[in-house]
Amino acid sequence: MTAPILWIVAPFVVGVFVLFFLRDRFSAWIGGTTSAVLALIALVIPIDTALLIGSVSIKISPAIQFFGRSFELNTADGPLLAMIYGLAAVWFFGTEASGTANRFVSLGLMIVALLTASIAVEPFLYAALLLEVAVMLVIPLLVPPYQKPGRGVVRFLIYQTLAMPFILFSGWMLAGVESSPGDLGTTIQAGTMLGLGFAFLFAVFPLYNWIPSLMEESSPYATGFLLWALPTFTVIFALGFLDRYTWLRTTPQIVNAMLFSGVFMVASGGIFAALQRHIGRILGFAAVAEAGLLLLALGLQTNSFVEIAFLTLIPRGLELSVWALALSIIKQKAYSLRFNEIQGLARKYPAAVTSLLFAHLSVTGFPLLAGFPSRLALWQELAAQSLAVSFWVFLGLFGLLTAAVRTLAVFVMAEADAKWEWNETWAQTAMLGIGAGGLFLLGLFPQAMQPFLASLPTLFEHLGQ
Repeated sequence: MTAPILWIVAPFVVGVFVLFFLRDRFSAWIGGTTSAVLALIALVIPIDTALLIGSVSIKISPAIQFFGRSFELNTADGPLLAMIYGLAAVWFFGTEASGTANRFVSLGLMIVALLTASIAVEPFLYAALLLEVAVMLVIPLLVPPYQKPGRGVVRFLIYQTLAMPFILFSGWMLAGVESSPGDLGTTIQAGTMLGLGFAFLFAVFPLYNWIPSLMEESSPYATGFLLWALPTFTVIFALGFLDRYTWLRTTPQIVNAMLFSGVFMVASGGIFAALQRHIGRILGFAAVAEAGLLLLALGLQTNSFVEIAFLTLIPRGLELSVWALALSIIKQKAYSLRFNEIQGLARKYPAAVTSLLFAHLSVTGFPLLAGFPSRLALWQELAAQSLAVSFWVFLGLFGLLTAAVRTLAVFVMAEADAKWEWNETWAQTAMLGIGAGGLFLLGLFPQAMQPFLASLPTLFEHLGQ
């Protein structure tokens, strides 16, 4: 057995099987169990190391050749695969509670498999093509059959597609930079092209206008999955570029561009979130702000920036899954998710409202919640580098906190004689309870993430040195 077959081909085949042969009622369990088992295998069985169980020897080979391209997953990739498929399992188990059809599980498995292939392929520039194929599969996930795609979906597809030629062309130019590093003109052109490509991928300000539109047009759960999956693998892809090309991580202009792009995203995302009257759009702008925090981590001039980036990534999947699931449940009652339609819903959907607020506060970095440790580590590094940047980041997070307070005020704005009800199903209550409990556990015991944080930086040979 080879690692690419186990973590790329197998989930893709399971996704195809679920799409064509399974009913909706079984798809959540099949998809969630498959992802959980793959995460457990990645955590327990090291790649390219013989493991003796009784009289049976098990070894997972690291590489496979496919049409002249090599797909390779090494021992250092184990914790990363465990993180990816563990969070994917949370999303897939939540599909039954969210009311999404088997298209989510099947397409979601195929998307995660393709995104995993993007970090395994060599030459690594082919990752851009795999990311584009994953983007194509996202479209049927967002748009129901026989329905015309909205403006947000069209913009998403256009922006993600525009990123590909910039990244591929910059990769061709980077090969020339390696052969003649003294050519300043080629270096500037390659850096500019690469920056434009990642600006489209990361949805850097002002290229994120498709995100709030998508939250209004599509299923909150499917959109939340998109906002978790693509930025996560884009960060890993970007770290691969920084690790491979020394001049990228040592050029002050590129570092400052990442830093200030992150500041713009955090500040604008938080401020716009505070001004919204639609709780779906608030989630969209919160995701923008959190992507900005990831860019800030990449732009830090410190040896620990890789650890801070992954410290932000791990709770991010849980926050977005809980928030998106709560929105999906609330949307069954208030379809438009506007403030005037969700007034007083705290008395009708207490579990969904409570979990939504916990996830929202975690994104703001509220103490004792999962997002607090990463925000604290980021604050410490930013305060030592630039007080001006720290102020704008504080302003953005304060805007997210303001949006949380406004949302809470609307949810509890009910008639004095309104009765308390419990309209969530047992599956919805269980999933929301597990998610909210996970947010508290990661906030109270952040050392639980230490095994991942200690191993993940080994993926990159030169970063942090």
